[in-house]
Amino acid sequence: MATLKQMIVKHPFCKGLSPACFQMLEECAKSERFEAGQSLFQEGGKADTFYLIRTGQVRLDAFVPGRGSVTVQTVSAGAALGWSWLFPPYQWHFGAHANEITEVVAFNAEFLRDFSEANHDFGYELIKRVSSVMLQRLQETRLLLVDFYALPH
Repeated sequence: MATLKQMIVKHPFCKGLSPACFQMLEECAKSERFEAGQSLFQEGGKADTFYLIRTGQVRLDAFVPGRGSVTVQTVSAGAALGWSWLFPPYQWHFGAHANEITEVVAFNAEFLRDFSEANHDFGYELIKRVSSVMLQRLQETRLLLVDFYALPH
């Protein structure tokens, strides 16, 4: 079985990070496993964790009045999950549930924020990577909206 450090080093989100960054990430990380249907976090809950998905698949959902919980997006192994922990009031904007057995590396968000504030080089690198994930997800959402509104009604 891979060590926690190996799990972090091998994840695509961390490609090219300095050895010092890997050491810091390892300090605030733990390996977690979620069973199919299990919640990683709930919409409106405290955003206190950043996730790197190692195996499995996670669906992001939102509550829509009159429709209930609606799947917004699905993310799989190799993805980073969660950025609500970066922005006050640190609450999840979506819920996340494992579609199948899912293994993640989970990072303590408060530790990441504090370390980033004290070590701007690390913080800048982290923000660049999270921003890249945000841009990718927004582009995917834009394409879904284009497809949705292009359909005849």
